[in-house]
Amino acid sequence: MTGQNLSMKMTDLQDLYAEQLQDVYSAEHQLLEALRQMAQAAGSPELREGFELHAGQTQQQIGRLEQILGGIGRQPGGVTCKAMQGLVAEAREMLEKKADPAVRDAGLIAAAQRAEHYEIAAYGTLRTYAELLGRTEDASLLQTSEDEEKATDMKLTGLARSINMQALS
Repeated sequence: MTGQNLSMKMTDLQDLYAEQLQDVYSAEHQLLEALRQMAQAAGSPELREGFELHAGQTQQQIGRLEQILGGIGRQPGGVTCKAMQGLVAEAREMLEKKADPAVRDAGLIAAAQRAEHYEIAAYGTLRTYAELLGRTEDASLLQTSEDEEKATDMKLTGLARSINMQALS
């Protein structure tokens, strides 16, 4: 899950919470760059607009994570999300393939949804940790991000219905 800080000892849920926040912070930064590239490559104007909209949301999510990390006395960074590295690498492979526009768009949606599902799981876990730690404001901020990720996943599913049909021919 994480790259650096392997020597950092975790003794309680608070330590795990901080480490996982930094992991998601890394994931969001990695995804932000990928979303910009995916938007440029998208053939469908609706898909391009969706990636651009989610890039804006991702910047807001990064801001929320910075706020939460500051509230627990931690600096963002120091952890690399290996899971998102893999998901982004798969998305970049799709960008490099020679494919018809609808087929590429269908592949980009698949890559984006894998990333969304990872983020939904991460934010849900973090929200649960925040609740257990009595950090209700953090839990609320994390719930907002989780809700945005779920909404993005639903929008991608809607776009996939028509784009996947176009990719059939």
